[in-house]
Amino acid sequence: MLTYDVTKREQVEDEQKRTKYRALGDALRQSRRAEMDQIVILSDGDSTDELQKYLSSLTHDQLTIVINNGALKGKKVGAMIKGIFKGSPATSTEGSSRRLVVYEHCIPLCESGDLHTEVAADIIGLLMLETHTLPGPSLAKLASLFVEAIKVGKMGSGKSLELFPTVLTALSACEALSYGKGELSGEEYKKQLINSLCSSRWDPQCVIHLTTMFRDVPLSSEELQFVVEKVLRMFTKLDLQEIPPLVYQLLLLSAKGCKKQVLDGIICYFKDQDVRQEEEQKHGESLDLEVQSIPQDQLRHVEGTAILHIVFAIRLDHELGREFLKIFKTSYGDLCPFSVALFLSVARIQRYEEQVFDLLKGAIIKSFKDEQLQQGSKFLQDLLPGHCSVAQMILDTVKNSVFGWDHVTQGLVQLGFFLMDAFGPKPGPFGKNTVAEGSATVARTPNQQACKLGGQVLLQGFKMHEPIRGEILDQVLNRLVTKTASPVNHYLDLFSDIVVSAPMILLESSSKVTETFDHLSYLPLTTVQGLLKAIQPLLKVSMSLKDALILVLRKAMFSSQLDGRKSAVTGFLLLLKNFKVLGSLASSQCSQAISSSQIQVDVHARYNSAANEAFCLEILSSLRRCLGQQADVRLMLYEGFYDVLRRNSQLASSIMQTLLSQLRRYYEPEQDLLPPVKLDPSITALGDQVYLQEPLAHLVSCTVHCLLWLQNMRRSANPNADDSDGDEEDEGEGYQSELQTILESMTRRMIKSELEDFELDKSAEFSTASSVGVKNNIYAVLVMGVYEILMEYNFIKANYRKSCFEELMELFNRYHKLAEILKEKSGKGRVPSNKSPRSLLSLGFISTLLTVLFRDSTQSREEALSVLRSSGEFVRYAVTVAVQKIQQLEETGHTDGPDGQNADRTFRFLCDMTSVLIWRYTNIPSVVEDAGKKEKRSSLSLLCLEGLLRLFTACQQRYPDRMAQLLSTMDISEDDAEPDDGNVTEMNFFYIRQFQRALFTQLSGGEEEFNSKEAQLLVSILSVLSRQLKPSSQQFVQMIRWTVKICKETSFEDSAFSKSLLSLLFNLHVLYKSPVSLLLELCQDIHSQLGDIDLNVEVEKQSHFAIVNMKTATTGALLVLSQIDRVLDEVDWLITRKKSQTSSDRSGSGEATQTAGQQDPIEKAVTLQLGTLLTALNELVQTALLPGTCTITLLRELSRTYTTLTTLVKYYIQVCASQQGALPARFEKLVKLSGSHLTPQCYSFITHAQSGEFSGGGADHKKKKKRNEGNTVGSAKLLRETKAVPNVIFSIEQYEKYLITLSKKSKVNLMQYMKLSTSRDFRIHRATLDAALQEQDESQETNESQNAEETREPHQKKRKQ
Repeated sequence: MLTYDVTKREQVEDEQKRTKYRALGDALRQSRRAEMDQIVILSDGDSTDELQKYLSSLTHDQLTIVINNGALKGKKVGAMIKGIFKGSPATSTEGSSRRLVVYEHCIPLCESGDLHTEVAADIIGLLMLETHTLPGPSLAKLASLFVEAIKVGKMGSGKSLELFPTVLTALSACEALSYGKGELSGEEYKKQLINSLCSSRWDPQCVIHLTTMFRDVPLSSEELQFVVEKVLRMFTKLDLQEIPPLVYQLLLLSAKGCKKQVLDGIICYFKDQDVRQEEEQKHGESLDLEVQSIPQDQLRHVEGTAILHIVFAIRLDHELGREFLKIFKTSYGDLCPFSVALFLSVARIQRYEEQVFDLLKGAIIKSFKDEQLQQGSKFLQDLLPGHCSVAQMILDTVKNSVFGWDHVTQGLVQLGFFLMDAFGPKPGPFGKNTVAEGSATVARTPNQQACKLGGQVLLQGFKMHEPIRGEILDQVLNRLVTKTASPVNHYLDLFSDIVVSAPMILLESSSKVTETFDHLSYLPLTTVQGLLKAIQPLLKVSMSLKDALILVLRKAMFSSQLDGRKSAVTGFLLLLKNFKVLGSLASSQCSQAISSSQIQVDVHARYNSAANEAFCLEILSSLRRCLGQQADVRLMLYEGFYDVLRRNSQLASSIMQTLLSQLRRYYEPEQDLLPPVKLDPSITALGDQVYLQEPLAHLVSCTVHCLLWLQNMRRSANPNADDSDGDEEDEGEGYQSELQTILESMTRRMIKSELEDFELDKSAEFSTASSVGVKNNIYAVLVMGVYEILMEYNFIKANYRKSCFEELMELFNRYHKLAEILKEKSGKGRVPSNKSPRSLLSLGFISTLLTVLFRDSTQSREEALSVLRSSGEFVRYAVTVAVQKIQQLEETGHTDGPDGQNADRTFRFLCDMTSVLIWRYTNIPSVVEDAGKKEKRSSLSLLCLEGLLRLFTACQQRYPDRMAQLLSTMDISEDDAEPDDGNVTEMNFFYIRQFQRALFTQLSGGEEEFNSKEAQLLVSILSVLSRQLKPSSQQFVQMIRWTVKICKETSFEDSAFSKSLLSLLFNLHVLYKSPVSLLLELCQDIHSQLGDIDLNVEVEKQSHFAIVNMKTATTGALLVLSQIDRVLDEVDWLITRKKSQTSSDRSGSGEATQTAGQQDPIEKAVTLQLGTLLTALNELVQTALLPGTCTITLLRELSRTYTTLTTLVKYYIQVCASQQGALPARFEKLVKLSGSHLTPQCYSFITHAQSGEFSGGGADHKKKKKRNEGNTVGSAKLLRETKAVPNVIFSIEQYEKYLITLSKKSKVNLMQYMKLSTSRDFRIHRATLDAALQEQDESQETNESQNAEETREPHQKKRKQ
């Protein structure tokens, strides 16, 4: 109870206290309100004295409380502050002090966040109006207040920061302010404040407010730089979402200046963020635990917004746009995916569009060229290990654009087509298409890579962005239709990729494809073939597309243009291949080239394989009309029927009946009549011209291959069935037996037929100038083709029976006899004979034939094969045809005959042939050959080698990814240790060793036994195979050592061989290390061999490389000079790179790039390279080189060398201008070497070259003199025409001119090493002058004696004729 009473009493007391305080508070508020009202009332009155008096009665604390209350309530606060200012004259100390109190109190009050926004804005506005009235010390105090508040982070809302610019502006107008113990001007004081502010820590919340604030502050360029640097440093401290508004404010601030710095900073920030984000993505977690991982989509959206801000700013400020383009004009090294996206967005502004795409085009092609240069030089790779790939950045930009970068996508489309148009394949001479039909080659040159990049950009853009699909498709199809004069392979490849990667998307735009069909009959055949092959997957799922195509093809079949009809045949054959009839073989057996597995749609019920039969038969009936058209159309049909049959075997009956009925027209059924084929209907005449009407050999070829394939399929389906079983009644039996009978009869009668039966004996005319000669040529080619087809047919049907092979040899003998006549006759005409007619043997047959001729050791076949092997001509013929087929594959990407278009089968045949040819070459050396057959066997070995070289080259070009597979499938000689199958490099090196042994054997014999052509082929093969070795591998080093050893020990006087061997050495060496030391040794050898230009000087005999001798030295010199040119390319590239770095450093931070006494590694490398080159050239300019090309090339390289030296001097002039420091000692040595050694020798060589005195030591002078007399006139004329000498002298003078400038800049006398030469001036030859003076004296004496005789008349002057 007691506790309860105490508690009750306490509560009553508390309530009383509260009531008392409440009453006091109310009274206080009433008094403050009264004070505020009083100030306002007095302010409204006329007299200020009472107001001043009243304000003086209030203490500063009371005044701040009154302001506080008024501000919080928001009533009459503006009027009250005006009253305070009115009653506080700035001229009086008290008034000034009171004003400062108001400022000091209102600024934090506005920042506190307790006031309404409008109230705070009113207060700041009033304060701004009165700021200029404050005295200097008050302004300084206010400014310091702001700075301190910013430092401690009390400016979060940034409301009062609007006042700061006014304070700083007023402050800068002050004349003198006390600062420390001295005084500063207002401007200096402001500078100190800004410096202090930018050096302190900023609260991330106030960065945007501060940036906005500085827009209103008058800043000098130095102050602006402080501010911009500080804001850019703060980027990393801010949240990602705060970056776009800060970028916007920073761009507005850039209107004052520092545009480049602002743009650089923004781009560098996003570049760093991209790199960090990529690394986090790569490693799965953040590398730096303190930095929060950035979500990719958030970063991309922020980047997109920032790009929009920058583009908007550039639209308004063209100076900013010019500065932006200028950043990337000098170097593409600063490019990144963000800046590429920014570029493409800026390209939407019309005035910048052309410049942007030109810049990007230049950056892309330069990037590819630089990459190629670095990949081809170990020296550059060691010096600059990394490479900035612009192509990868552009592809990254495409990938990033999926995050709503709609402002970038249009630029990507333009860029893609810009690259494909600019760098696509160009038409050859006279508008011919020089691009091979099989354009599946790897992009090797920078132009090809740039074109491929354009295609990748468009393909990725098509996949990712729906709005631009229509435009991409439109533009691709438009170019296919309109660019008929130039190759469009790159657009066909792009279109094909689009179809394969996004078939369903493309079906939505099928109307555009249908429109393109209308132009088919007017397009080049290659374009039609590519287009139809590309849309093939769509035809299976789109009935409307298929129907539209058929309609167009039917019209094209009756086109007046030959190409139109050929296009129709192409299209119909394609349809036949791809619309299967029920019961046809599975596509795996047909090895269908283009898969449509990605298309997953429900096909209409009637649109199936059963319904396809009528459709296919209808097409076949259309195609039969082609059999009455030109030979080219028929030829396409014959070449396509085999593939149709393999993919659609149910059409066999129709196809075979068609071929049989066509063959009957030209087959002589009477068994006793010779020849068995009618050649007359195969040709047609139009006036005096004779044309081929029926490609008879191709007709027979198509028939034979189709028949053999069908028989093979039947045999596979019924392995127990007997071919000769006549009881079997089959639909195809009728035409098969008839065809077999025809072919057997043709074989028998073709063997019996003499050339006279074809009117093609030795007396026949084969001149292409007459119609008779043309007719005979056509007949000869047809007959030879028929012989070849029959040989292939009989070989396959023979089943290794001796009698059949003897018949085959009879056929070959007839073929060979005709071939020899044709070769002999066509070679006699004025026009040199073309290469032999293209063989009709299939690649598969040639592969089989070579295998059985060289490697088949089956006992049961030995007797039959001996018939073929015994004929050297037949074996050589087989290898020759193989070489011809491989050459065709290399040039066009496919071969004639069955499976010629099938890449996988062709590659399998290549593997088989490579294995056979290698075995033949390595296992039958010339030592074991008979003396009588040595020459022929040698040519066979050469043919095998040539075949191997072409095989390796073709594989590298057409199947670059399968080279290892080619080498691994080849058999290995039994007597050699087998390499590890898993190691491709080991496998490759194994074959390299095989060919090295063969070359070593060639070189081990005497020079009389040396076969130069074979050695050259071996070197070429080694060169091709060595490209497969990795330069970092041990095998590559061994290859180089072996090549160096061969060059040092081989002394054969064969220019062609030495050229190929030295080329191999250079190509390998440049991937191992810099070749300058090698070049120096070779130059010393050349000097030693050819002698000195001064006959009195005896050159020290040196022989580093025995391959350099009297006969090969000139060839070696030309190769050395080409390598010197390549080294100068690298040096020029490095100097240009350093110059652009120096200029960007100077315009950027301005900091020195290297410390004193420490030379930059690139500068050091450049100096060393040039030093060794100068020494090498010093040897060459003293060499008695032969007049002509070699001398001219040397003079050009000298000119180039001095130009490069001049570029280096200009670089050092630039360095001296940007930073003070001594020139590197190595550079001074280089200048000394050029001035005291090379330049005097250059002038001596020029004098020697112009005089025409080309004779050196170490040779028969009489022979040289006689040879040189004939060359002197021509070489002097060549020297005058090429202007080589003036160019060298000009280059030397330019070099010396800039050396003088550098001497002045660096305070180092570099000209002390230069000696002035008289070579460039008028030269007086003393001996010539003495002879002329003596002759003049003699003529004067004669004249005097004549004058003495008066009887004689003076000579009359001769008139000019």
